[in-house]
Amino acid sequence: MDTEFERVRSLQGIHNFRDYGGYRAVDGVLRTATLFRSGQHAGATPADLGAVQALHLRTVVDLRGDAERRAAPCVRHPEFGAEVLFAAGETAGDSLAPHEEAGQGIRSADEAQAAMTQLYTTMPFRPVLVDSLRLYFAALATQDGSSLVHCLAGKDRTGWAVALLHHLLGVHADDIMADYLLTNTAGDQAARIGSAAASIRERYGAQMDDDAIVTLMSVHPDYLMTAFDAIQARYGSVTGYAEAVLAVDAAALERLRARLIA
Repeated sequence: MDTEFERVRSLQGIHNFRDYGGYRAVDGVLRTATLFRSGQHAGATPADLGAVQALHLRTVVDLRGDAERRAAPCVRHPEFGAEVLFAAGETAGDSLAPHEEAGQGIRSADEAQAAMTQLYTTMPFRPVLVDSLRLYFAALATQDGSSLVHCLAGKDRTGWAVALLHHLLGVHADDIMADYLLTNTAGDQAARIGSAAASIRERYGAQMDDDAIVTLMSVHPDYLMTAFDAIQARYGSVTGYAEAVLAVDAAALERLRARLIA
């Protein structure tokens, strides 16, 4: 597993940007400089755009909903030429990002963690997010070049997508969790959390304490395990869920392995 320093790209206006390749998988190692993940790009600086352009992205999968894209359209480099894929509709409830959705009625960190954990019980089955994940896996199985997957904060919907891919490619459970939890330390945490604090408090009121905001903007092992447990209970396995829900059958999985494992 690569170190955080080698993996994380420190950008000013794009938070949680990192390479999620480099982990040992089935019969090899995930390619680096091929798989990228991040939060939204609405606040990208010219320097950020230059750094992203230098990655030569061919595909961008936007897991946000329509309302989020309208509220915070991504800024692009003048020479940006990647294909941007997204599913029409809302990938989270009430046109909100998951961490915003979970914030309703929350005052403390404990309440925030409980709400986020509960939210992950439904995340694998949300229809528009499922449509988005189908686009993500189909693109990775069929399109050449490097790709980026992102949502608003780059931690919940994106974290779930990446964890699923890692699992299907045979990445060890410890590395899957480590990559997921890297959200909590990657880049400028104060800026990342601060970027959402004002909107969360504006929506739900000043009664929410600072620790609750941090919890909503962080990830926890229980969240990811809750989602995996939910699909295990309904479909018996991650591969069963992937085939039944995401159209990732054995042939698609072989294509993913061929393209993404070196």
